[in-house]
Amino acid sequence: MFRLYSLLIGYLFGCFQSAYIIGRLKGIDIREHGSGNAGFTNTTRVLGKDLGYLVFFLDTFKVLLACITASLVFQGDSTFTHGFAGSPVGVLPCAYAGIGAILGHIFPFYLGFRGGKGIASSLALMLCINWKVALITYIVGITIVLLTKIISLTSLVMLAIYPITLIIVGFDREVVALIIAFSVLTYIKHIPNIKRLLNGTESKFGYDKNAKDNSVQNQ
Repeated sequence: MFRLYSLLIGYLFGCFQSAYIIGRLKGIDIREHGSGNAGFTNTTRVLGKDLGYLVFFLDTFKVLLACITASLVFQGDSTFTHGFAGSPVGVLPCAYAGIGAILGHIFPFYLGFRGGKGIASSLALMLCINWKVALITYIVGITIVLLTKIISLTSLVMLAIYPITLIIVGFDREVVALIIAFSVLTYIKHIPNIKRLLNGTESKFGYDKNAKDNSVQNQ
């Protein structure tokens, strides 16, 4: 049952949709501007880098809180709860809570299940599960984003590398299966981005002064 409870704990944390809330404070529904995505990239394009980075921080922090909470409640191991190293449940409470938080971010019930794509939240989950594997993934991601400035490409590569690296280091199979399932879901959410990447029309990261005045782009 700890799996279900961890998912629920995570989902409740994840439903704090920072991009939407900050957009409302600025008098807009972020989902009706730019790309229509309630996440840090679209917030940056529409409202500027300062608010975009705030959204990034809040979206990662809520996952950290969810993972730590579930790990403490069910005495599970994680990057931030080493006091339970050797726990029979291992990092599973952390993993399920993190997945739950990302699902809450992507599918918040009070917003008609229209949220973000969960990239910033995913980075936090990677860190919580295993910081060493996360570090490898981050280095690859930073390199790609510096070279291309395309967040979607960077995100897709990182989501492919992380589970592969977990498999290589012999990580818990259930955790690996969860991460793979989530990665597949994220790839599905990014199908429009993948199409734009293939035809060379994907937007680069940064503030777009016209984004706030534009209607939602076709996804």
